[in-house]
Amino acid sequence: MLQARIIGTGACLPEKVVTNHDLEKIVDTSDKWVTERTGIKERRLATSEEAASDFSYKAARHALKAAGVKARDLDLILVGTVTPDSPFPSTGCVLQSMLGAKNAVGFDVSATCSGFLYTLSLADAYVRSGRYKKILVVGTDILSKFVDWEDRNTCVLFGDGAGAVVIEPTTKQKGIIDVVIGSDGRLGDMLYIPGGGSRIPASKESIRDGQHFIKMNGNEVFKVAVKTMERVSREILKKNNIDPGEVSIMVPHQANIRIIQAVAKRLKMPMENVVVNLDKYGNTSAATIPIALDEAVREGRIRDGDLILMAAFGGGLTWASALIRW
Repeated sequence: MLQARIIGTGACLPEKVVTNHDLEKIVDTSDKWVTERTGIKERRLATSEEAASDFSYKAARHALKAAGVKARDLDLILVGTVTPDSPFPSTGCVLQSMLGAKNAVGFDVSATCSGFLYTLSLADAYVRSGRYKKILVVGTDILSKFVDWEDRNTCVLFGDGAGAVVIEPTTKQKGIIDVVIGSDGRLGDMLYIPGGGSRIPASKESIRDGQHFIKMNGNEVFKVAVKTMERVSREILKKNNIDPGEVSIMVPHQANIRIIQAVAKRLKMPMENVVVNLDKYGNTSAATIPIALDEAVREGRIRDGDLILMAAFGGGLTWASALIRW
């Protein structure tokens, strides 16, 4: 029986570092306030010339090199993003061209912070079906360009970047065990960008009214995030008859340290077994999990045979979890 396995990881972050002290100069906030409430100390921001495909390309090259795979060998490129270079073509198609992956199909998946795990679920299904064999999965977002830099409740949270993995089939008892995804559109107005689509297209009025910026009900998002990430983690563990104590390492979505700590506590998982890097990068949306995974792999925190639990939550509302035997 075919199973999908990650054979290479990669990541790319902007060079520009913006600390909490830098933000103190432009918005009513402080390093203490941001650190205590979020755990974020700094984030990386794209320049005005950089777009999602630029970071996706570099992350993809790192992942391909780690996997020992040529771009021409890819037959599918999946990009999880809500900040594409443009409404169309998809960033998947742009990335296909940049890589020279002429034999691949490319497209995007929109699931905000759950985007990487949503695309991972597709890659897993395609491999198991036998339709595609070499798949590049990318999570990338450039949310700094959709943030109101006068809104201290949102501008301190987000950073930019991309992470990628290369997937191929295996018959060994390793790889992606399962992926669970879910959504509840009734709660979409907790975290969203109202403008920029067919409902509120770009206009002088929409720009004037700030309709193209992220809107978030922070308190409600926090409460729902903790409950949902715990629930989807328990769901996938129960579905596969795995006790939380069997998990070697958890790679959660990097939104808020208090959310991560609360979920880990509820799962009775020690924090030393949880990958955390949001202090350096902030919330990079769909990119958080693949960036954290790549760091953990390159630092030697993930070893052969480890059982990895991933969990995410995002606007939509969306959520997802994954179990992987490394």
